[in-house]
Parts: sequence; C-alpha cells; structure tokens
Amino acid sequence: MEEQLLFVIGSPRSGTTLLTRMLGGHSKILDGPEAHLITPLAHLGYFERVREAPYDPIVAERGVREFVKRLPGEDEDYIAACRAYSDHLYRRMLDTKPGKEFLLDKTPAYALVLPFLARLYPRARYVVLTRTPLAILASVANSFFDGDFEVANRHNPILDRYVPAIARFLRAAPCPLVHVRYEQLVRDPDRELGAIFDFLGVERELGAVEYGAREEGPETDRALGDPIGIAQHSRPVTDSIESWAGEVAAEPGRLALCRRVLDGLEDADLETWGYDRAEILASLVGAEGREPRPRTALSRYTLERKLLVQARRLTRAGPVRGLLVSLRRGIDMLLR
Repeated sequence: MEEQLLFVIGSPRSGTTLLTRMLGGHSKILDGPEAHLITPLAHLGYFERVREAPYDPIVAERGVREFVKRLPGEDEDYIAACRAYSDHLYRRMLDTKPGKEFLLDKTPAYALVLPFLARLYPRARYVVLTRTPLAILASVANSFFDGDFEVANRHNPILDRYVPAIARFLRAAPCPLVHVRYEQLVRDPDRELGAIFDFLGVERELGAVEYGAREEGPETDRALGDPIGIAQHSRPVTDSIESWAGEVAAEPGRLALCRRVLDGLEDADLETWGYDRAEILASLVGAEGREPRPRTALSRYTLERKLLVQARRLTRAGPVRGLLVSLRRGIDMLLR
C-alpha cells in the first residue's frame, strides 16, 4: 500500500483543501475526508505521549514501552503493527474506486507527527504546501475565531507549532517529496499541478484545476476541512495572496500581535518555507491604510464560531468560570 499513498502536508488554512480538490480531479487519484488515522497511532504512548485520555497515560506509556522492548524486533515490530492497521484501512478505501492508483490523505495534524509518519511510510509520496505564515494566522482567526487574532493565537499558536515542524521535514527530506508554495499554486496552478503529476509519474490532466466541475457537494468540502472558502470559486484565485496584510494592518492590536508571532519564528525556518522576513514585514507596511476585504456573510457556521469565541473570552475570568469552561467544552465538541 505504501507506494500508493499520497500525503498532502501543510498547516490548517494553508490551502491544503484547495490543492486536495485539484489533485482529486485526476483520474488516478482518490481523495476524501481528512482521515486522522496517523495522529492517534503516534500518540499511543510509544512515540508521542498522551496528554489527555480516559486512561492513565503514564501507565500506558510505560506499559507499551516495556511490551515493545520484549518483542523480537522491538520498535520495528511496533511500526509494522501500526502500518498493518493503517494499510488495511487505506487499502479498503482505495478498493472503493477501482482504477485509482493513489490514495490521497490530507490531514493537517500529520504535520505535527512527521517523524513518525516518515518512519511508518518512508516510500509514500509527500506534497508539502507552505503559505506566507501571517496569512495562515489571519485565515485561522477569520475562519474559526470571528476575526479575534488574540483568541486564535492563544487557543492554537498555529505558527509556533507548524512552521518549525514542516521546516525540519523539508530540510531533512526523509521521504520522496515536492514542495509547493500556495502563492505560486494560485498564480500558476497548471504549472504547479503539472509538476506534482510528474512527481507522481502520472499523466498531466490539467483539467483538474477546474475543481468546481466535480460532482461532490458541500458535505465533501466540509469533510475536507474548509466549509467556507473552497465553495466560493470553481478554480484557484489570487485574491487571498495580499488581502491578509490589509486585515492585519487595519488594527494596531492585530499588527502588534503578528509582529510578536513573526519575531518568534526562526529565519532558517522561514527561508525553508520559501519566505523572507523582510518581505513579510514590507507587505504589512505597504498595507497600512488599505481597506480590509469584507467579512464573510453570516451563516450557521459563522454564528457557531461567534458563540464559540464568546465562550472562550468569558472563560478567562469571572465567578462562574467553571460553568463557562464546561459550556465551552460542550460547544467545542458540538462544532467538531
């Protein structure tokens, strides 16, 4: 199964859903919902720790390590068992569409367990997508936190988590991979898709760029991780390349926060991603005074997010904090 797997690696809001929809338009590639198969395997206690679980994670970690140590092949046996689990599920999914040669798994959280994934599937194909880091933060804040950059970064410091992890993977290149930048993907999708198809060894089917012509509906888009943006167009557009800078520069608090977040990233990691710190800062300076693009129209999804953000704000302090924490957890669970 290994050589028929295609992993799209990227942070949330970096364009992975767009790229997946286009790649899935190829006659030999089967895409689908975010599988989330690998992250739980990585956090069973042997490779990554379990922080919260309905069992004692310390006991589980010690137990599995002691068990694996006594296996004839030690951790190689453990890896083989993990691979057998995911292989079976991946194979059964690929069997649902005879004629497909590659199964695509686009789960952004895999970027946080790349050492495990690379050891599990060293001969799989990897497409690594990067985007201007502050554009990712802006998109996360607007898509999931009602435009509140502070709450977004406090709840999920996405750049601190994803930029170093993906940069290390790109530098080490432990598996067959191709690196794509989001800005180039939307500017010249035919060229970027063609390069990926060449990397996979399949014919160039550049009609896949017109992802809106596919039959799948909104439920597929939601399952892929983007309930808003992907459905607005039928092919890549360049609107989002520069719009993030205007949104950040429009408010001093956002601008200060983004500068602090950017300061926390290493130059080497930014360069590996394909971006220059000075150019990112220049984009912010050039956007001062520019009108930010209109907010997303109110919908059930955006209303849910407004309620969630308000709950997160209220849990910071107050005499009913315990009740509000429980309420927030309940809302989180419902939205997921």
